[in-house]
Amino acid sequence: MKVMIAREGAVLVGVALPGLARRMVEEHLDELAQLVDTAGGQEVGRVVQERAAPDPAFFIGRGKVGEVAELVEETGARLVVFDDDLTGAQVRHLEEGLPEGVKVMDRAGVILDIFALRARTREAQTQVELAQLKYLLPRLTRRWTHLSRQAGGIGTRGVGETQLESDRRIIRRRIAHLERRLAEVEREREVQRRRRAGVPAVALVGYTNAGKSTLFSALTGAATLIEDRLFATLDPRVRRAELGDGLVVTVADTVGFIRKLPHHLVASFRSTLAEALHADVLVHVADASHPGWVEQWRVGEEVLASLGVDPAGCVLALNKLDLLEDPPHPPMQRPAVALSARTGAGLDELRGVLRHHILALPDLQVLHFSAEGGEALRLALAREEVIAQRFTPGGIELVVRRGRGRTPATAGDS
Repeated sequence: MKVMIAREGAVLVGVALPGLARRMVEEHLDELAQLVDTAGGQEVGRVVQERAAPDPAFFIGRGKVGEVAELVEETGARLVVFDDDLTGAQVRHLEEGLPEGVKVMDRAGVILDIFALRARTREAQTQVELAQLKYLLPRLTRRWTHLSRQAGGIGTRGVGETQLESDRRIIRRRIAHLERRLAEVEREREVQRRRRAGVPAVALVGYTNAGKSTLFSALTGAATLIEDRLFATLDPRVRRAELGDGLVVTVADTVGFIRKLPHHLVASFRSTLAEALHADVLVHVADASHPGWVEQWRVGEEVLASLGVDPAGCVLALNKLDLLEDPPHPPMQRPAVALSARTGAGLDELRGVLRHHILALPDLQVLHFSAEGGEALRLALAREEVIAQRFTPGGIELVVRRGRGRTPATAGDS
């Protein structure tokens, strides 16, 4: 007999500030509901308030807190989640105005909780702990009160209780230790990247749940976790893929982006996102079937820009074509490939676009040889870093990566 575990009921709270339409606030709360669901909770009610500015003490104002408290009593919720960042003082005031035992969290806290739930490797667990400690440090006072009644549920996973009982000096020392550990991980990754340096690198980036993992599997043939949930992928994966014409690349699947992604979280996961930063070609995957996909795409561009990546250089892949009646229109006339990673439609076109981008890299060159090859071909194979070798009606072609200061081989009839 299967035992059903009761989900933690949550009331969601959003604020419509000037310039932000209520429709957008509701859409953001829909996404917040997905985050809560992924973390193991369930939306049981929501409150939206229009304000000129957030209240410094209660964020939504003392009067609105009473309305939220009534909804909590009515629904039996044990959690109130705000769609915006809260200060430690705001959380403390809000909890004082709500029924005893009700936790108050913000979007960043829920995202961190999901990451703690998803972390499997040592690297991911280190990154999650670092991000949580940076998040908890300014909120240490109010979190202290949670420890006396901590009994599991959303917001209590990940960082251990003993760490939360430590003072700020100990937490800062732990943060410094974790940052050193991640620096070591990044050095190890750099060694791995140098080993793969002879193979062009492609990285998949984009909004969470855009279908990156499905596309990763379609391109590489690797079995991977595919879930219709936010942040199903946390650890980066790198596999080889054949793009045609003998051209082999590595493809990296990376953690997804999301609205209001905390800056400290992006910083903590920099070593994970480094696969994207060091890639020769970035594929920005967007869920074209989502009604708000253009906004999600813009969020991705903002995150990439914050990491020092030029979003304009990305290949835009409009995914989930199988869920659309009409082909999607790329924003701002940006060149794009429409595809369905699930059915395979458009994958050949994407491979062709990737081939074009790879062969246009400034350090790659195509050398042409006669069908017999001869001494020129032998020298090229010995001296050059060969990326691909293919036979054409006119002879043999080598795609080579030219290192700085190297003496190029002489192609017989190139």
